Amino acid sequence: MNILLIGSGGREHALAWRLAQSPARPKLFVAPGNPGIARVATCLPVPDLSPATLLAAAQRASADLTVVGPEAPLVDGVVDAFRAAGRLIVGPTAAAARLEGSKVYAKQFFAANGIPTALFEAVTTPHEAAVAFRRFGFPVVVKTDGLAAGKGVIIAHTQAEAEAAYEFLGPTAVIEQFLIGEEVSFIVLCDGTRFTPFAAAQDHKAAFDGDQGPNTGGMGAYSDDRILTPAQHQEILDRIIAPTVAAARFTGFLYAGLMMTAEGPRLLEYNVRMGDPETQPLMHRLDCDFAEALAAAARGELGNITLPSRPDSSLCVVLASGGYPGKFEVGFPITGVENAESSGATVFHAGTRIQNGRLVNAGGRVLGVTASAPDLPSAINRAYTAVSYIQYETVQFRRDIGRKGLKRYNNH
Repeated sequence: MNILLIGSGGREHALAWRLAQSPARPKLFVAPGNPGIARVATCLPVPDLSPATLLAAAQRASADLTVVGPEAPLVDGVVDAFRAAGRLIVGPTAAAARLEGSKVYAKQFFAANGIPTALFEAVTTPHEAAVAFRRFGFPVVVKTDGLAAGKGVIIAHTQAEAEAAYEFLGPTAVIEQFLIGEEVSFIVLCDGTRFTPFAAAQDHKAAFDGDQGPNTGGMGAYSDDRILTPAQHQEILDRIIAPTVAAARFTGFLYAGLMMTAEGPRLLEYNVRMGDPETQPLMHRLDCDFAEALAAAARGELGNITLPSRPDSSLCVVLASGGYPGKFEVGFPITGVENAESSGATVFHAGTRIQNGRLVNAGGRVLGVTASAPDLPSAINRAYTAVSYIQYETVQFRRDIGRKGLKRYNNH
């Protein structure tokens, strides 16, 4: 089997790493890929990620199956283009991808289908936003309508902050009730009628320790079996995932960003692809033939296929460029990756490139250092030990990834 994977980040490196371990030994192509992905797949340079360009890449690779990493090509209709050409692809149609492409559409979809979510108002003018701020009080959540690479949400604590957030994210925006609870990432693989879940994960969006600073694309994530109780897991499937898949005839990866409140799970938002950096620990734990599962989903034949995970805990620490998610400099040589991997971690590349024969940073998020162990405290220790070997100028990372999960160990 020839598989084409679309994307160039840490999520795609983790997907390629797992697919390369399939018993079928598929031939992997990634467009455009990165230096880490090049160790397990053939990278195909592409000028852009438009549907026409990606269809040509699939034809060039004689791809039997294509897997889409990032959201933009999905919103642009790459799945529709592939299906029209008779090619198997994992992902939602452009219509279904609006669940991520438009926050206003998504919230209206939740309301129409009885999916528990925060109270909200869709606004298009400063006056409408001001009315919504008065309705919900503070803190309040302001979300841009369109795609924003995980950075389109601002929690405002005062009227001035809220007005500035709306001016930055508007004019079409969602103003939302602030919910109290713990966030959980819950991802399922869907074939249009059926779905099967990955293990739960927890992302760390804020740039700095203690969930301080601006939102980023994600500074780390962990996955273990203590994040959700069996009852919570089932309630999410029944009240949130099942009605969504049925109403949208959803295919591909459906990522529910949830707030676990005292009243039960509330859906904050949907992404229509795997999360980054949640994919890294999820792929580390996954214990099945991933290529077989993806091909079955693309054919609409998930049947009884499941996505079991090993009982381990897994943790990913993102190493970023200093200043991220604001301005940052690139081109600094990176050392210590081999030592980190020798210590028992897997280092997934996100924003790297080869420059004058050396690995250098080339983006905001640079590497995802991922490790598994029998329990979360051990996984944290193993991941941060590996992090200590990696150096480049201005390296920036959080030192508390997974810490909020430790209370579930302290309570047992």
